[in-house]
Parts: sequence; C-alpha cells; structure tokens
Amino acid sequence: MCIVGPTAIGKTAVGIQLAQHFHTVILSADSRQFYRELSIGTAKPTDNELASVPHYFIDSHSVMDDYSAGDFERDALQCLEELFSRLDVVLLVGGSGLFVDAVCRGLDDLPKALPGVRDRLNNLYKEQGLEPLQERLKGVDPTYYEQVDIQNPQRVIRALEVYESTGLPFSHFRQQAAGTRPFKILRIGLDTDRTYLYERINNRVDAMIAAGLLDEVKSLLPFRHKSSLQTVGYAELFDYLDGRYTWQEAVDKIKQNTRKYAKRQLTWFRKDPATVWFRPEAVDEMISLIAPHVGHAE
Repeated sequence: MCIVGPTAIGKTAVGIQLAQHFHTVILSADSRQFYRELSIGTAKPTDNELASVPHYFIDSHSVMDDYSAGDFERDALQCLEELFSRLDVVLLVGGSGLFVDAVCRGLDDLPKALPGVRDRLNNLYKEQGLEPLQERLKGVDPTYYEQVDIQNPQRVIRALEVYESTGLPFSHFRQQAAGTRPFKILRIGLDTDRTYLYERINNRVDAMIAAGLLDEVKSLLPFRHKSSLQTVGYAELFDYLDGRYTWQEAVDKIKQNTRKYAKRQLTWFRKDPATVWFRPEAVDEMISLIAPHVGHAE
C-alpha cells in the first residue's frame, strides 16, 4: 500500500492513522528523511509520531552516505520480504516519486554515459550554476523537466548525461513496462484545493524557520556539496549565507520553490492511472478501499 502526494499535504498523519487501524508499519519513501542530520528542513515525523507506529528508513543513514534510489530499491525489498512474513499489509509513505517507483516497479535500465560527459556537466554546474542546466533539460526533455525536482542538480545532470550520451531524452527510458513484484500494490494519492495546499506549504516553511532551520543549515555547511542538500529549504539558505539573497528573499524563495516542487510531485504521481485519489481528511474512505485486500481488516 502506497500513500503518495505533494509535500505538506498530510501524508505522515494519514499514514499513521492507516497503520494504526491495520496494525502495521510504515516505510518512508522520502529521500531526505533517510538522513539523520536533516530534520527541520525535511519535516520528519515528530518523536511522538515515530513512537506511535514503527517506521523504517527514517534516520537510517548519514548525510555523508551516497544513497541512491537503486540502493533504496534493494534495501526496501529486503525489508518488505521480512515484513510480509508476518504482516498482511505494509505502508510505503512518501513524496519522492523516483523512490516510490523504485520499490513498486523497479528502476529503468538506463544506458551508460559516454566517457567525460558527466565531468563536463559537473564542471558546467560548478562554473555557471544550475540554471543553464535546467534550461538545457527543458529544451531537450520537457516531459521529464515537468516531473523531476529541477532544484536537484544530481537529477538534472543525470538526465542530461543520458540525453547527451544517447541522443534520446531521459523520459524515453522511463517508459518501460512495470516490473513484477511478489506483492499486490495499491496506491492512494492525496490531493486538495491548490489554494489550501499552498497555504499549508507557506505555513510549514514559517514553522521550519521558527524551529531553527537556519541553525540546522549552518551546521550542515561542511556537507553542502552533497546532493541531499542541493534541495529546497537548504539550497536557498546556503545562498542566503553566501550573500546572494536577503533573508526575506531566501524565505520567499523556499516557499516559491516548494510550491513548484509540489506541482511536479502531482504531475509525477498522476502519470499512474491506477492511483486512487482522496482528500487527506477522507481516511474512513481510504480504509474502506483497503479493507477488502487485508486479511485481518477490522
């Protein structure tokens, strides 16, 4: 069972309610909540929430670890094999579409890059920043541009690397048939009114700032080159510390980029026609959908 949707929609609360009802556990598919050092800026579940239901893949790694979607696919499938030996249903909850897809369908068999392509793109990023690479991706692969987190240089560079090595857009290689899994997959998507979602996003950013996000970012300065920190909420405050933005500009940028990211998340998840969509408050309706598939449903 997957619970997916945009950031700030309320996936954590819904996941916990469903896990408690069905007496099960949660695997996090949020690619930044893996890292112990990233807490405020990733909106991790609170200590009380973590204590209410067993969670896996939260604080499981250090920001110093390079942990890919392929690594997560391997580890999550091993974890699920053990969990399904004693549970009828397990919840996969998160908004990182690539990591959700890694578990549910497997990663596409991407071609190897030509020698030197990645180094050239990395050098371009270091010299000119992310914007030229974003524009390049928008031109050669508008489909993937609308789906990917374009604030993540690793994802942007990887897509361009594939294109420049093959002449085919990255999205071309993401259209393979879904892989088979030894378990049934039911996807629930959460969505709500756009105005309300954006209000939740803005309020969440304000709460992160009040909780000490800037101090968290300062503590991570030695690791700012890691891809997990080239993301919304961290990148903007690194730029503030570098003097590129005023404080208010940085906060406004975080809100703006988070709203854009939410739109891309919805685009990504909507491409799966099997996803059943609910408003986040409709937990009883979700239970009614899930219950027939669970042996010990109440």
